[in-house]
Amino acid sequence: MIPTLTLFLSLTGTASTPISTSMDQVPAPSTNGSELRGMIEEFRADQGSVSRFYTIDPSSTRRAEMGKLFHSWQDRLRRTPFETLSFDGKVDYVLFRNHLERRVRQLQIEATDQNEIAHLIPFAEEIIRLEESRRRMEPLDPQKAAEQLLAITKEIAATRKQVDAGTLKGQKHEGSQVAQATRQLREALKNWSTYYTGYDPMFTWWAAEPYKATDKALSEYADFVREKISGVKSDDNSAIIGNPIGREALLADLQYEMVPFTPEQLVEVAEKEYAWCEREAKKAAREMGFGDDWKKAQEHVKTLHVPPGQQTKLVRDLALEAIEFIEKRDLVTIPELAKSTWRMEMMSPERQLVSPFFLGGEQILVSYPTNTMTHEQKLMSMRANNAHFSRATVQHELIPGHHLQGFMQARYKPYRSLFSTPFWTEGWALYWEMLLWDIGFNRGPEDRIGMLFWRMHRCARIVFSLNFHLGKMSPQESIDYLVEKVGHERASAEGEVRRSFEGNYPPLYQAAYMIGGLQIRALQRELVQSGVMTHRQFHDAILKENNVPIEMVRAILTKAPLTPTYSPKSGALGLSDQ
Repeated sequence: MIPTLTLFLSLTGTASTPISTSMDQVPAPSTNGSELRGMIEEFRADQGSVSRFYTIDPSSTRRAEMGKLFHSWQDRLRRTPFETLSFDGKVDYVLFRNHLERRVRQLQIEATDQNEIAHLIPFAEEIIRLEESRRRMEPLDPQKAAEQLLAITKEIAATRKQVDAGTLKGQKHEGSQVAQATRQLREALKNWSTYYTGYDPMFTWWAAEPYKATDKALSEYADFVREKISGVKSDDNSAIIGNPIGREALLADLQYEMVPFTPEQLVEVAEKEYAWCEREAKKAAREMGFGDDWKKAQEHVKTLHVPPGQQTKLVRDLALEAIEFIEKRDLVTIPELAKSTWRMEMMSPERQLVSPFFLGGEQILVSYPTNTMTHEQKLMSMRANNAHFSRATVQHELIPGHHLQGFMQARYKPYRSLFSTPFWTEGWALYWEMLLWDIGFNRGPEDRIGMLFWRMHRCARIVFSLNFHLGKMSPQESIDYLVEKVGHERASAEGEVRRSFEGNYPPLYQAAYMIGGLQIRALQRELVQSGVMTHRQFHDAILKENNVPIEMVRAILTKAPLTPTYSPKSGALGLSDQ
């Protein structure tokens, strides 16, 4: 727990390390990287070799081999003389050490999770042995293989019978985990069978039919166990289960991300930011003639959408407008190639169930109604992607947001992508939403309502995602929270919660938007508003250091003294009411 005084200093944006006051002392980033670049790239190649050979997630052999790799690299890094390294080298040392420690911890978590559901997939090890033996090119006895398949099929049936009778049990979220693991095992067995079938006549003669029976049993067991334990039918694509990881795991993840706050403190920050948003929304609502009823003002803004077929033109115009606005104020360097090579595609109706708004990078995916949607779905999609909501997100996805990030990451210290964190990725894009608000990108109260929708949304993401993992909110309560506190269309809220808990996002991802943005904003106040750097120098420097925890960005830009075990003990967040 961070002491109260430390938290107060952090939240008021007080710097935890002295900074230089001369422009001449601003560190010039190295574009090629440090003397550890080769070591990090070699590690990535080693990791790729092991992960491509051991591909079955539930495999204990995979975890053991990955563990050997990580421990050997930890030993190698420890033997590297830290004090002889350049400043960039010390930065990479700290980042690499932090990464390896996290990977070792992740293997321990995977082992624990696998052990907790092992009784529900007792046939897993036999399937894994078959596929890993094939990958090692060991001789196969086709008749014995057929017998192994028959035994696996019987064990699946016996396990299913015990689950059905209630003698084998699991928690609700474990039903989905077992179903996912079973599907992975089914895919592994398919790879094994495909390798021999047709090519080896004896295997085909002995094992082809037993394999079909095992494959069918695995498919049916995956659907059965998800319905029996999680209460979700096989044809129900709307259910949201998720897997709450608990407070200790959240604290460990925050430590890796170098975010020196507890989950509860981050929820407190989100609630403060939301209160600021609500006050601003009431101001905008009064200007629009709705009094303090900002929800009525928001409902009006939702009706200000373009007709079907016109959304792509709107997105293009908004993107170009944002670029012009930023360049006119010399806020960040935008290479000509970055401006001319971004692309646009429409998002499929199926994907809009999970991502009801834009997704972006070099290619922006536009959510808007298609002819296959129901009438209700079409209206909700247009309302959710109205012109003023879109104004606040196009630049988030393109320039100066994710597209510019990706463009610069590919060109400056690209090896640091190993250390990528959503607090840098999403925090940067959210920071620009806040900066553009501060310097007058909005054209009136309707734009401010649109921008505030997203600010509220990012506050709400912290609240519902962390409280879910703390065991305080259910997925349904999270949906209701988004509808009530932010003004989401219900279908959009469902998509957001589904994406958060079942979209392969790490537990802190949703909190990373606002918290990362506030971290960068605090650093901007420290370095730009004090006159140490210009906006352009500051933003260019962040992009050229690549994707690393924001506290490491701060250490780099302020030339903080580093040690081999460096970890920030306090941090600054640039709250909106300061």
